[in-house]
Amino acid sequence: MLNRHEALIHGMVMMAAADEIMTQSEMDMIGRIVTHLPIFRDFDATKLSQIAEACLAKLEDENGIDLIIEEMKDGLPVKLRETAYALAVEVAAADLEASEEELNLLQMIRQKLELDRLICTGIERGVRARFTTL
Repeated sequence: MLNRHEALIHGMVMMAAADEIMTQSEMDMIGRIVTHLPIFRDFDATKLSQIAEACLAKLEDENGIDLIIEEMKDGLPVKLRETAYALAVEVAAADLEASEEELNLLQMIRQKLELDRLICTGIERGVRARFTTL
């Protein structure tokens, strides 16, 4: 079972890999999130690449996405499920455009983590506002 840090990181890495291209901006976003958010204060950042590699290995499996989301659900307290979704949205927005694969994955995460659609829409709108450019 994944611990809370691993579950959150798996969600972000899975999102970055959703369109089969992990961009530098997505990797940088994951690094900034892990470095700056309070939920990661007690996380050893030197383990980030090891956890990310473990997630990528799971994605090689035919049912990897479903497995990871189930592990995320099992490893996260209910109150951190919205956080996991918000972090996945942040990574999807890192390139300033979400691909169809990323949008589909967000829908899967929302459904399997049993998140309220209106709350998720609010999370998405907040991220969109922060990433809007002229």
